[in-house]
Amino acid sequence: MNFSELVTSRYSCRKFSSRPVDDEKLHKILDAAISAPTAKNIQPVKIWVMKSPESLEKITSCAPFPWMKDVPIILAVGGLGDGAFVRPSDGRNFEDVDASIIATHIMLAVHAEGLGTTWVGYFDAPKAAELFPEMKGYDLVALFPVGYPADDAMPSDRHFSRKSKADIVSVL
Repeated sequence: MNFSELVTSRYSCRKFSSRPVDDEKLHKILDAAISAPTAKNIQPVKIWVMKSPESLEKITSCAPFPWMKDVPIILAVGGLGDGAFVRPSDGRNFEDVDASIIATHIMLAVHAEGLGTTWVGYFDAPKAAELFPEMKGYDLVALFPVGYPADDAMPSDRHFSRKSKADIVSVL
């Protein structure tokens, strides 16, 4: 599948099968994340892979979605402000941008591997950092439930709602 097909066929999957995800697919997803561009290639980001029943139970307690309890893997992505690129002109720290670029690579790589996910931003980040001390100090930008889509999984109606190019793009 080419890039255009990848980005147009990807959707936010919220229904998963019980089929386990093999480590080879997970490693390809993580390799794609590590290959993502970041400001000055500093990579001020951490990815936490939750696969054990204990870690999955803890992280799903931070999100209000019952369907997340059905996935075999959840990835958490966080950026670290210390050491990230800071734009000299205005002091803007790019750790959240860098984490979001890496998170986007994760989301697309998951789909390229024939798996499903959705970008979960609605979760209790302070609680996650409390339950997982290794996350303290990071700006937690996303959780990605990862698994095979259920046979009847489908995009939500919102998936097909897009602004026009004229609404988003300005040629100067």
